[in-house]
Amino acid sequence: MTVSPIPQPAGLALAELAQEAGVPLPASADPDMVLQSGASLEAAQSWHIAYIDHARYTDALRITKAGACLVTERFAEIVPSGTVPITVREPRLVFARILARLHPEALRAAPLIGSTNITERCFVHPSAQVGAGVLFDPGVVVGERVFIGAGTTIGAHSVLGPDVVIGWDCSIGPSVTIAHCNMGDRSIVHTGARIGQDGFGFAMSASGPVKVPQIGRVTIGNDVEVGANSTVDRGSGGNTVIGDGTKIDNLVQIAHNVRIGRHCIITAQVGIAGSTVLEDCVAVGGHSAIAGHLHIGHGAQVAAASRLMRDVPAGERWGGMPAKPLREWFRELTTLKKLAKYRRGV
Repeated sequence: MTVSPIPQPAGLALAELAQEAGVPLPASADPDMVLQSGASLEAAQSWHIAYIDHARYTDALRITKAGACLVTERFAEIVPSGTVPITVREPRLVFARILARLHPEALRAAPLIGSTNITERCFVHPSAQVGAGVLFDPGVVVGERVFIGAGTTIGAHSVLGPDVVIGWDCSIGPSVTIAHCNMGDRSIVHTGARIGQDGFGFAMSASGPVKVPQIGRVTIGNDVEVGANSTVDRGSGGNTVIGDGTKIDNLVQIAHNVRIGRHCIITAQVGIAGSTVLEDCVAVGGHSAIAGHLHIGHGAQVAAASRLMRDVPAGERWGGMPAKPLREWFRELTTLKKLAKYRRGV
């Protein structure tokens, strides 16, 4: 059996890289040197570009074999002689842009199984509208009155329920289910995500919980990313909303009627209870739990593993269990540490 070679990226010359970074190359650098990919400082070879943005990695920088390295001025002097230093203000941001040039396929939810549309192994309802260039992997199911915008890809065994709307150039990974949802353009949904299922709504009675019918939808904006095995419940009456540019990590639970603004960051294993509102540019650290019916203001930050039970004003940083303003939490931790030290000395 002949094994097909894995296609390699075309690479990026140092001159193009510097142009992407918006900075000049060092005078001694060869502008025609081609870099094929990116790597960590430790793993990088002469055909890689790497970056450093924290002092804890200076030892790795001193011995890196990368062809070029994105650095701030602070680290430029310790780049080894075999590596071209490229001095920028935000190395990680520039590194991300360069990797996007080198590996555009990595910006999709998952690689396609085939390069052509495998419609004979899928079910697409006759009433569905499928745009130009849409690609299906085997086992995809598309329900009644679904609309899929041009250039979108749907991974193997994913299911789109009736009346779902998917925008242009989206990427839906394998084994995803989407129901009761309107999704904008260029959004990404990773493997195993569940969007648009019923929220957890019950009214209590003498005979036990009575299910409250969930009749809302999920509205997802443009350029949103939903991580693997995350869940976004449909609204109970109104809609659950995720604003443009928001990024949601793996294993996140977003309950019914939650409203998340634009450009928020929700990291792994966060749970957000029903009807809570996050304004634009909110960041929530991993493994945090946020109670229902709260309001988190513009630009607020919640530290990892926090338990949030109160509203957070705009721009503030909270953390702890239960969460409170960060300085207050740190003072409490310091006091407890001093008390514990005192008691040990008794």
